[in-house]
Amino acid sequence: MSFHHIRFPLDIALGARGGPERRTDVVTLAGGGEQRNGRWAHSRRRYNAGYGVKSRADMQAVLAFFEERRGRLHGFLWRDGLDHSSGGAVPLPTDQEIGTGDGVRTEFQLTKRYGAAFDPYRRPIAKPVSGSVRVALDGVELMSGWSVDVTSGVVGFASAPAAGTSVTAGFLFDVPVRFDIDRLDIELTGFDGAEAPSIPLLEILP
Repeated sequence: MSFHHIRFPLDIALGARGGPERRTDVVTLAGGGEQRNGRWAHSRRRYNAGYGVKSRADMQAVLAFFEERRGRLHGFLWRDGLDHSSGGAVPLPTDQEIGTGDGVRTEFQLTKRYGAAFDPYRRPIAKPVSGSVRVALDGVELMSGWSVDVTSGVVGFASAPAAGTSVTAGFLFDVPVRFDIDRLDIELTGFDGAEAPSIPLLEILP
């Protein structure tokens, strides 16, 4: 089992369906009320790449990709067409706060915040796009003195940011996923047509 740092064919991914999933227990009480308990600290994304297959060439590309990943064995990168940036189309170094300096800590995990006033969710970002990450301290972009591990999303500083310093970052990112099947069910629909009704993908959580 390993992770292949390669992206699923982008033109097919853009036609796919999917999004985040949560796991919540709901217990209905005798009086009609209910109690709810969230079982997962982090959401997990599911996608169906089958909706993006429009031609025989698309299906051949998926077939080759599937075989090289050995079905569910190896993970890979997936571009979520709706959610793949820390902010706008062009990331800014102040898009997301990823921590506060204490004068000792030198490593900070990239995260993306969802929501604001009630109960914002911070999603760890483990697969930033190489060359897209920008970092700032107290709003001033740093052009050197730091690096990012694109396999984990950890930003490392040569010198620890001073105590109380706001550490922010902007970035593009992919979702680490794997196939959730070990068998492709392919149908040839015409001379240049093919479809696979279901090609489920499941996010790999840390």
